[in-house]
Amino acid sequence: MNQDYDSIRPYTDEETSRALRRVADAPELKAISTFIYGPGQDREDALRARLRSTDSIYGFQAGVMAGVIRSILQQTSSSLEVEGLENVEDGRKHVLMSNHRDIILDPAIIQLILFDSGVSTTEIAVGDNLIASSLIEDIFRSNRMIKVVRGGTPREKYVASSLLSSYMRGNIASGRCSVWIAQRGGRSKDGCDATSQGVLKMLDMSGSGDFIKDFSEISVLPIAISYQFEPCDFLKARELFISRRGQYVKKPGEDTHSILTGVTQQKGGIAFHFCRALSMEEIASCAVQGKERFKALAALIDDRICSSYRLWDTNYIALDILEGNDAGSSYYTAENRLSFIERMEKGLSAILQKDPDMDKDELREIFLSIYANPVRSSRVHPAGGKGNSYPVWGNPRRFSY
Repeated sequence: MNQDYDSIRPYTDEETSRALRRVADAPELKAISTFIYGPGQDREDALRARLRSTDSIYGFQAGVMAGVIRSILQQTSSSLEVEGLENVEDGRKHVLMSNHRDIILDPAIIQLILFDSGVSTTEIAVGDNLIASSLIEDIFRSNRMIKVVRGGTPREKYVASSLLSSYMRGNIASGRCSVWIAQRGGRSKDGCDATSQGVLKMLDMSGSGDFIKDFSEISVLPIAISYQFEPCDFLKARELFISRRGQYVKKPGEDTHSILTGVTQQKGGIAFHFCRALSMEEIASCAVQGKERFKALAALIDDRICSSYRLWDTNYIALDILEGNDAGSSYYTAENRLSFIERMEKGLSAILQKDPDMDKDELREIFLSIYANPVRSSRVHPAGGKGNSYPVWGNPRRFSY
């Protein structure tokens, strides 16, 4: 492989073996082991021994990571429903492009679904801002992570984007592996899922200049991800409140805190829908838009994701509260609504204890909108809209952990 990729590519098996021995010796592993397996020196010792004896990426994913994600799902979710797996079981490699709600779990659960379905796992594009330590880098790059460079001068960002684009295209066009990437740089905070034209332009940087051929070659396959309880929902509401009054500035360690909150928070039901990959005909319909072709392509992906998004009782409850009616009451019970309100008020009160100057009514409206916006988006992107026949939720495959 081109040595220019060494700074961003995942570790090789040999590098993974060395990295996991470093992870096994890290003092932080005690806390990780306690969360995953419960307290106990024997459990911690077993994890350290397993890491030291692992000598490949596949061994790490199969022997450690699959169990870790299963454990997280057992502890923090009530169900995992998946539809559209037939779209990734044909053996072709894709750019798997999903909406983005949780920093770690979005791509991690995708890998577990693929692994447990007998489908090859993907490489994962992750922003370098999340690599807060050498320990995290060792874990991530041993788990097929591609480093996405976020900072630098405009020239440095351009070079980094070009390198990333070339690396991803080479993997997919050669049939080596699929790659997961979020539809935008960073999570959706307000519940509105929208594909960034910048991400699409990055993917096209390594192309031949033929829009239709270039996007057909990388086979973009959208994925719709939804959680009954939005990961980091209260943290997101607080950030949006502050952002309305100026630029939000992250504190040191905030990304790590969000990662831990997203992993440990109760999420209720979780749903993943693997949509059909974009066809050459659909890409051609975007190409004729000229300068607007990337906008049209982003809209096509948004249509796929929003029309396949699994809506939960929490989404309908929030919208009914905001609109002052019970139009969505057929999707939830009175007990569901009361429980949602009690959880909301408790969480908002906790924010106000730390930030008493915040307006609680506005904060509540922001929080409710995070949950209500997916219902609003589904009205703009109805299943089967714009003349297309999109799959709808009906007979999902349930994974039990």
